[in-house]
Amino acid sequence: MEKTVKARIRFADGNVINLELYPDCAPITVQNFVELCNAHFYDGLCFHRVIDRFMIQGGGFVFDDNKGLIPKEAKTIKGEFKSNGVNNTLKHEKGVISMARTMVKDSASSQFFICVADTPHLDGEYAAFGRCADEESVKTAVKYGKAKTGRWQQFSDIPFDPIVMETIEIID
Repeated sequence: MEKTVKARIRFADGNVINLELYPDCAPITVQNFVELCNAHFYDGLCFHRVIDRFMIQGGGFVFDDNKGLIPKEAKTIKGEFKSNGVNNTLKHEKGVISMARTMVKDSASSQFFICVADTPHLDGEYAAFGRCADEESVKTAVKYGKAKTGRWQQFSDIPFDPIVMETIEIID
């Protein structure tokens, strides 16, 4: 079994989510995530899509009070999940981190989501690649999932109070 990679999301409000990443489940995804973290790609980005009892999604936008959501682009990678020919058995349970994508199976890049409830309908369709490392981290993700949200331009489910990541650091 390949070594688990540990990561920590530090938020502007002082909260932290500790993660364990599993290269055995999704090696391309974990490598991409680690490279983006080490390049400080995620610094200042926000969780731009929050749906209670489902997930919190971030890693692709900066929130600007005047301009709204400003995209930050990254290269796309292969989607590592069953319907795309990869035997990734990690289930989308509360606390699991997975890659967001469009309808195109190989469109994941930097955006990820953390499940704040069990979401088995995503199994085999999205690249789960780790989980919250402790109960406090799960509680923090669930708390963010309860944020009040609304619409901004073409976006929906945007938190009224931005959930900003200061950084994501690899701690292993």
